[in-house]
Amino acid sequence: MARQKILAMILAGGRGNRLFPLTFERSKPAVPFGGRYRIIDFVLSNLINSKIFSIYLLVQYKSQSLIEYVRENWVLSSIIQDHFVTVVPPQMRLGPEWFQGTADAVFQNLNLIRQHKPDLVAVFGADHIYRMDMRQMADVHVRNNADVTVAARPVPINEGSSFGIIVADADGRIKGFEEKPANPTPIPHDPEHAYCSMGNYLFNTEVLIDALVGAQKNKQHDFGAYVIPSLVGKKQLFAYDFSTNIIPGIKPYEEKGYWRDVGTIKAYWEAHQDMLGEKPLFEIDNELWPIRPSYSTMPSAKIISGEIINSLISAGTVINNATIVNSIIRRGVTIEEGVEVRDSIIMDRVAIKKGCRLNKVIVDCRNVIEEGVHVGTGSEKPYWRAHLDPSGITVIASEMQSAR
Repeated sequence: MARQKILAMILAGGRGNRLFPLTFERSKPAVPFGGRYRIIDFVLSNLINSKIFSIYLLVQYKSQSLIEYVRENWVLSSIIQDHFVTVVPPQMRLGPEWFQGTADAVFQNLNLIRQHKPDLVAVFGADHIYRMDMRQMADVHVRNNADVTVAARPVPINEGSSFGIIVADADGRIKGFEEKPANPTPIPHDPEHAYCSMGNYLFNTEVLIDALVGAQKNKQHDFGAYVIPSLVGKKQLFAYDFSTNIIPGIKPYEEKGYWRDVGTIKAYWEAHQDMLGEKPLFEIDNELWPIRPSYSTMPSAKIISGEIINSLISAGTVINNATIVNSIIRRGVTIEEGVEVRDSIIMDRVAIKKGCRLNKVIVDCRNVIEEGVHVGTGSEKPYWRAHLDPSGITVIASEMQSAR
């Protein structure tokens, strides 16, 4: 099968309101994740591993930190013309408006698509934690002679009412969509599951251009709510079963088809917990399908003494006679004597002073937690700089926000 020329348009402009206060100063794709990553690294790594090297990132809200991060960490070959990761803010070619929605973001950049003349355009989100070989989706798209292919994740039928559900026939042809239905239509060959749209699309180029022009004329600006449903019955639309995607190096104990939308504080914290343990649901260390981390010159972590159980400790961290349990400690963190950190995420260059106790807490970058402070589950009084999420997880925001 001839390899298709694919241009990727990554939707990286979301506000990420439900991740507040981690998105107070940054967009959702720029939020740190795991020991050395940001959320954006997952979709970019999947594209590069899939040998898709022509990538535009469409950004909008609070984009400066994301722009700087991509500039510093995602430079592809300057010699090969079609190898690039380029950040594209709103160009406002048609007026002073920012992107009005996901479809409008791509519509405002049709000039880039016409310039590159790809066979297919991949329109993917930037907000999820997963591994995916996108070339396998493209192969299915070509075999089906499809105009549009929508990535679909099987979910238990009793959970389908929480998602947008794809209605497909036995060969995957899309017949309709159901928005959070009370009684989801099951997958034809699997009555226990329904297809949930992942918000990732593969288009034949001319079909995409025509659809976006039509949507603009009708003042419609969203892929999921309008563009994709408007093509049902008019074009060849197919669902791609994400559970069939094969990734090399996946361990037997990992969750098959792992995919998480980390759009809430609870989901973000739970996805971190999924990486812990002897047999994690999502094994971040996979040499055959690596998630590429940011560049760092920090030295190895230095553990003077203490007790560390089921935790990830990143470079540049110094731990002196502290207890760390079920936690992720990112780079350059200093943890002093008598500190206890449980079920928590400590971000870059945080200093935790003597005698502190943190339980189910997310501490944003460059914070200093004063001596003897008790924050999170079991604390007797609220910490003055903390935000208590409805899930019960405490978030200590950046010091810039606290000063406001």
